[in-house]
Amino acid sequence: MIAEIKPSKGKGIMAAPPSKSMAHRLLIGAGLANGTSVIEGISSSEDMKATLDCLAAIGAKYSTEGDKVTITGADIRNIPTGAVLKCRESGSTLRFFIPICLLDGKTFTFTGSEKLLSRPLSVYEDIFKKQGIFFKAEPDKITLGGKLQSGTYKIKGNISSQFITGLLFVLPLMEKDSVIQLIPPVESCSYINLTIEALKTFGVEVAWQDEKTLFIKGGQSYKAVNAKVEGDYSNAAFFAALNELGSEIELTGLDPESRQGDKVYEKDFALLGKGTPTINISDCPDLGPILFAVAAVKGGGIFTGTRRLKIKESDRAAAMAEELAKFGVAVTVHEDSVVVYPHDFHAPKEKLCGHNDHRIVMSCAVLCTLTGGIIEGAEASAKSLPDFFERLENLGFEVTLYDA
Repeated sequence: MIAEIKPSKGKGIMAAPPSKSMAHRLLIGAGLANGTSVIEGISSSEDMKATLDCLAAIGAKYSTEGDKVTITGADIRNIPTGAVLKCRESGSTLRFFIPICLLDGKTFTFTGSEKLLSRPLSVYEDIFKKQGIFFKAEPDKITLGGKLQSGTYKIKGNISSQFITGLLFVLPLMEKDSVIQLIPPVESCSYINLTIEALKTFGVEVAWQDEKTLFIKGGQSYKAVNAKVEGDYSNAAFFAALNELGSEIELTGLDPESRQGDKVYEKDFALLGKGTPTINISDCPDLGPILFAVAAVKGGGIFTGTRRLKIKESDRAAAMAEELAKFGVAVTVHEDSVVVYPHDFHAPKEKLCGHNDHRIVMSCAVLCTLTGGIIEGAEASAKSLPDFFERLENLGFEVTLYDA
């Protein structure tokens, strides 16, 4: 799909999209619960479909009505033999479900896009090797089998929090207690806290013993609940960025007390335009692309803690450097930092590329509302926000979509 956007400004009130991070967690919690839960605020994004597909594969039953999903939990000690979990392009889905499937010793297969299956899983591989769990990664699938053990896990704190979350889902269901010791530095702590909050919703308790140690009591169970997904600071950031470029959009449905790490966009946007600020994004890497975009308009910025951008849906730092160059902005990408230089920002002189990455597409779209432009591969926005361009139109932006 190709999106053509003309220079335009938006105005209006818009409800923030539901939090993708919390939606994953609430759906999985409901899928592990005894009984039937109702979760409101679930979008029709590709990532949500992936998590629902995987819940069905392990034996959960669900039905949808609008943004409401009714789920009857699965007995994950009796998952169908040979279950195939289709993760599409969702890294969260893959990393969350891998430990969940290791409670009863059977063999499972995970499938997904080539890009997804090439993303690193070494944290789990190291654990599985120590515990004698079978793990085989191939270009088109991952096969594993065995029983995960309770106990003490020592894990580097600067890896993706998705690995920690995957373990936190399953360790409470084991008979004995467990401890996760995070080796400093600890990054993405906000996402770990988001998981702890979601688990608490289902009556499962996980506690910080200190700033780097998590205690997980065994013998717990998930209880069915009715819950609503809170507004998403991560996707709201794209619409808030439009205000930085002159639009007047009021976002509703965002919890000011939320544990979402991406709520820092409010503070970070305020810093941009005041000299060349240094902003650490190690706890909010998903904000990287839109922060780079706003920095390109407002005089540059230095961003640290960017190392993990390389292993997202695209190499996000490199992808944004390539697209911002089309706007006349120079970007230097280092191992764990990105510098956006102050330049004369101008309309792109060639078509923009979405890099099959929803956050790249939406960041480029924000810039095009200022300059005009054409984005190829715009359909990637459906991964997290299927109605992104519809939302732009409803706010008054001039958007035309074409088939590629």
